[in-house]
Amino acid sequence: MKYEIAPPDVRDVDPKARFDAVYRILEDAIAARAFPGCAFGVLAGGSIVLQDALGRFTYEENAASVTAETVFDIASITKVAATTAAVMLLHQRGLLDLETPLDALLPGFLTDREVGDPASPVTLRHLLAHNSGLPGYVELFRTATTPTALNEALLRLPVEAFPGVRAEYSDPGFMLLGKAIEACLGEPLAPWLQREVYRPLGMAATGFCPAVASRTSIPPTEEDTWFRHRRIQGEVQDENASVLDGAAGHAGLFSSVPDLLRFAREVLASAGGDGESRLFSKATIERFAQRQGPEGSPWALGWDTPSGESSSGHFFSPHTIGHLGFSGCSLWIDLESEVAVVLLTNRTWPDRKCQLIREVRPAFHDAVRKSL
Repeated sequence: MKYEIAPPDVRDVDPKARFDAVYRILEDAIAARAFPGCAFGVLAGGSIVLQDALGRFTYEENAASVTAETVFDIASITKVAATTAAVMLLHQRGLLDLETPLDALLPGFLTDREVGDPASPVTLRHLLAHNSGLPGYVELFRTATTPTALNEALLRLPVEAFPGVRAEYSDPGFMLLGKAIEACLGEPLAPWLQREVYRPLGMAATGFCPAVASRTSIPPTEEDTWFRHRRIQGEVQDENASVLDGAAGHAGLFSSVPDLLRFAREVLASAGGDGESRLFSKATIERFAQRQGPEGSPWALGWDTPSGESSSGHFFSPHTIGHLGFSGCSLWIDLESEVAVVLLTNRTWPDRKCQLIREVRPAFHDAVRKSL
């Protein structure tokens, strides 16, 4: 179902009245301890129609309040707002071919593998589409305690199926993709993204490895009692990314609702081909938004798409791209209806046990679309 979007008149429309159902869902979620606080925003018809926050950094009564500008650890949204964005731009500039074998950029990937190993045909496209045959998740940090050791362990991971045969969401795949991009660039990904993506879009709050002085202004994600043995606040929650000094292809990016709406607006402007886009072409958005297979896979090139009981709810069109983050964050961009929705939370506080976010996300997105 597609909803027609009535552009708001900021003089007449009270967002809290218009989006009353949205606020009620999020307030109930906080009361149920799905997360202690959240920031959220909606872009529709080229305008920001909602941008607000609820709750606190933690469940303590004296904890800082979340604001609409609060910066969060956005976890796996890194995969689209950093790594995929870089590939899109490099591919568009003719500097990166998606059919490039991974070993052409990371020669160590095939070292000591036998002839006919499924690793041989793995390309950048396979990594983007999560159909490379690499495992979904590996606790490399258990034995690899330095960036060098962890990267070497990545290169030695077994490819469990021939590329294109199965779809399995793979953190290691995007970790390798991040290293491959850096090999192509000849420099670390983080500063390149600042120069080529975030600064041009005015995303001043977005980046890897927040300064120590700013960490207390970021909601904590976890009381880590088993790996780092400290409160994780203002540093990446993901353990593999932590060993990689906080910046990796799969996780480590910090951002805010206003910044992610700026990113979404750029994607929508590009998809519309209205000439206002500063980064991506319409052809690039269309190419990367196409599902890649095998049949039944929801994965496009780097981007997730709605399928089945999606976290995006029931009203986003099939021409929608987005991503989730383990910390409780999400970004969905409907290229057909020109709607983008951002929800940032720290649902893993104080630990990872609560899974109520799975119920909150679709209800939240359905309420947003109905309110439009």
